[in-house]
Amino acid sequence: MTDFLRSETSATHPTLSELFFVFGRVGLLSFGGPAGQIGMMHRVLVDEKRWLSEERFLHALNYCMLLPGPEAQQLATYAGWLLHGRRGGIIAGTLFVLPGFLVIVALAAAYALYQDTHWLPALLFGLKAGVLAIVIEALLRVAKRALKSRFLIGIAAAAFVALFFFGVPFPLVILAAGISGFLKARGGRSTKPDVESKVPPLLRQIRGVLVGIFIWQMPLLLFWLLAAPSSLIELQEFFSRLAVVTFGGAYAVLAYVAQVAVETHHWMTASEMLDGLALAEATPGPLVLVLSYIGFLAAFRHPGMLDPMLAGVLGASVAAWATFVPSFIFIFLGAPYVERLRDNAALSGALSAITGAVVGVILNLSVWFGLHVLFGKVDRVELLPQINFGMSLPDWHSLDLASLALFVVSAIMLFRLKFGMLPVLGLCIGAGFIRLWLG
Repeated sequence: MTDFLRSETSATHPTLSELFFVFGRVGLLSFGGPAGQIGMMHRVLVDEKRWLSEERFLHALNYCMLLPGPEAQQLATYAGWLLHGRRGGIIAGTLFVLPGFLVIVALAAAYALYQDTHWLPALLFGLKAGVLAIVIEALLRVAKRALKSRFLIGIAAAAFVALFFFGVPFPLVILAAGISGFLKARGGRSTKPDVESKVPPLLRQIRGVLVGIFIWQMPLLLFWLLAAPSSLIELQEFFSRLAVVTFGGAYAVLAYVAQVAVETHHWMTASEMLDGLALAEATPGPLVLVLSYIGFLAAFRHPGMLDPMLAGVLGASVAAWATFVPSFIFIFLGAPYVERLRDNAALSGALSAITGAVVGVILNLSVWFGLHVLFGKVDRVELLPQINFGMSLPDWHSLDLASLALFVVSAIMLFRLKFGMLPVLGLCIGAGFIRLWLG
């Protein structure tokens, strides 16, 4: 399998150590939500390192957009799998999450002990302004490469309109795009008529599913054998259920998670939940890492016979394990099928249309993010309530001139001066703390 993948990715192939250091860098700098994270991986893997072709990267992205869970982390896992099989997938997917996980655990521990977040607005002020420029750069790069026809441009525009103006659920947008692309390309013929003979045998796949489920739910067995606190069992069960229905990213399920954490289990207050979201936005990695913050506080406050800090770390780990392990299972079991069906005309058409929809999704995220970074107050205005037609509009009097100035400087550094992300983010974080120091 590794030789097959190696011959099909690109002429430049990394060693495991190169893969490790590159995805470690990606994990450390993966700010900006899925839009910025996908754009960063595109720049590193396709443009800089040339480890993956444009077509291969977008094909992997299309599949990941169909899955529940954090699509950017799944894309990192898929890319690592393409480059070095399962070992590469485990390394890439883990490193994408690990730096952010360590940071959120440290922040959650400090918050549980002191509940002091006076420094957070300064950090978020600088960080968000720089990330906004990075997100826009990612949007332009992906759109330029992905929208190769009028049909795909139309799909992207339709996806943006559906999300921004009508508030259509993300999974429906992706499904509609896939069906449109499938119907348009259904007359095409596969250039590999023997695809089915190469599909991994059914029994092997069933075995893989069972092994994956056992690994995923192994913490429950350990907790039962070790008589662990009930809070850890509740966390494993709750986040396991959540992992298989989390379509559309973290924001799509945060309202439900907050309700369960605050009102049902009483793990935290509503104010503490909002603080956790702010902490997660200030860390690299998927925003869904806020679940580890929830897991930490839940176990910290219900430690049973354990030391509260140890219980908190275990609770954060359980939340991350239950959330991210399914992503590895989805990639390792599904990617071989997806790769072998690349030359099926109808399915490739469906996935290409999803590419167009993804550009619309990233545009919607960019507009939403930009409005909330540059303005202190943003409201949704219903223009035609009977058909749920409206849009998010800012209060122009709430424009943050400092954020606007920092965004402009960041954009100049990225677009004109060609600085990398690290200098831009470093400057922005420094500006945020200077603002805090000046009062």
